[in-house]
Amino acid sequence: MLELIGVVAALAAAILGYTKSRKFVGQRLRFTSLVEKPGIGLAAGVAAAIVAAPIVALLPLVGTGTALAFGAGVGTGVAVGARDAKRPLLED
Repeated sequence: MLELIGVVAALAAAILGYTKSRKFVGQRLRFTSLVEKPGIGLAAGVAAAIVAAPIVALLPLVGTGTALAFGAGVGTGVAVGARDAKRPLLED
């Protein structure tokens, strides 16, 4: 039962990291040259996992997998957000 809580926490961290980073990159970084770099998603994912590692080490029921899931979520969110930012804006 306790392992299930850790899995749910890792899944929630990955989903939260993906949605927030995709929205931020797609809206806020649209007009910067940063989104044109090909490895930005990988770099952001690795950085997020490194930052999250000491935090999850202090929390019970979660571990390294949670930090890795968060890093993967942020990395994919940044990559998809950068692709979204390259598309032209649609005027309503």
